[in-house]
Amino acid sequence: MAEFKFEIIKNYGKLSESTKGWRKEINLISWNAKEAKYDIREWSPESDKMGKGVTLSKEEISELKKILNQIEDI
Repeated sequence: MAEFKFEIIKNYGKLSESTKGWRKEINLISWNAKEAKYDIREWSPESDKMGKGVTLSKEEISELKKILNQIEDI
């Protein structure tokens, strides 16, 4: 498996936490020293392991924000 590097530039917050301590978070992350992107995924309590997630560009997170603001039943 190819090795990759990441740097959490900014943590925007925790969405949830499992009974085992894994946290679903929204972060700004630089993957392999590239331009940072917005990221939603689960992290281990030590933030050294991660689950599958979704990475969004600035344009995509802006569109997501517009969509979430239109949802009336939240």
